[in-house]
Amino acid sequence: MNKDFNFTIKSVSLDENYHPANSTRITTNFANLARGDSRQENLRNALKMIDNSFNALAHWDNPTGERYSVELEIISVDMDIDGGGDTFPSIEVLKTNIIDKQTNERIEGIVGNNFSSYVRDYDFSVLLLEHNKGKTQFSIPNDFGELHGKLFKSFINSNTYKQNFNKSPVICLSVSDNKTYHRTENQHPVLGVEYHPNESSLTEQYFKKMGLQVRYFMPPNSVAPLAFYFFGDLLNDYSNLELISTISTMGTFQKIYRPEIYNANAAAGKCYQPNLKNLDHSLTQIVYDRAERSQLAIEQGKFAEEHFIKPYQIVLEQWSADCTF
Repeated sequence: MNKDFNFTIKSVSLDENYHPANSTRITTNFANLARGDSRQENLRNALKMIDNSFNALAHWDNPTGERYSVELEIISVDMDIDGGGDTFPSIEVLKTNIIDKQTNERIEGIVGNNFSSYVRDYDFSVLLLEHNKGKTQFSIPNDFGELHGKLFKSFINSNTYKQNFNKSPVICLSVSDNKTYHRTENQHPVLGVEYHPNESSLTEQYFKKMGLQVRYFMPPNSVAPLAFYFFGDLLNDYSNLELISTISTMGTFQKIYRPEIYNANAAAGKCYQPNLKNLDHSLTQIVYDRAERSQLAIEQGKFAEEHFIKPYQIVLEQWSADCTF
């Protein structure tokens, strides 16, 4: 069989007029913002927060704090499994682009940022739950995340990816609230102070199967570390402006979705344990339904099972067994 699936990429602007596509996971950060009566105001406010954060970090030669703005593209990746033209929505990520209003230059940012995947929903919200149903001690299924990791690496190594993007992706997530993070002496001018976790998390292990390393940094003006998942060398493969585009974008989303951690009124200290029950935090003026998001993850996982995992099980198992990633 053909070892390479066919990937196609679609791009749509994430602006105040954005409406989620039918194939977009509703729990995705940007799709959640673009729903309900406050959708346009939500999007406008979030994009303004991103611009303000970017300019605060890119403060050199920027006396009024208005030099830059960030444009966001939603990159949707569809996968043709059997070559018949039927596709499954594989992943969605965000691409940043930086507008320098002083030079009228449009600077390519980083692809990745947010990471959305129906198969990940299946793994965590269907497979993992079924595996542990009725058990007194939590455990992880054999080969957990193997298929998803190989599918992701297949896309990153594909001609489709290489033709559309110049650099490897960086995915930026929140820290885990059941880990403790210790501040180190290492400090980067843009990424900020580096933290080390006390132990590996299930998310770290899952992303490792996707080929990604992780480092934790608390950028200037932030109150908690962010998790940066990447290939290669995070500190040297990307420019300061590229890194700032990711920090400002994902830091803003985290303030909206994890205000207890990322909009806390006190910054993380030398020894930091995130707390989702922290009452000493501020809320943004952006409407977001966190309870609905967790409920929908199971529905989305079942969608992946019904439309991808079960119909193509034999093909996927054979491909995964033959895959050398």
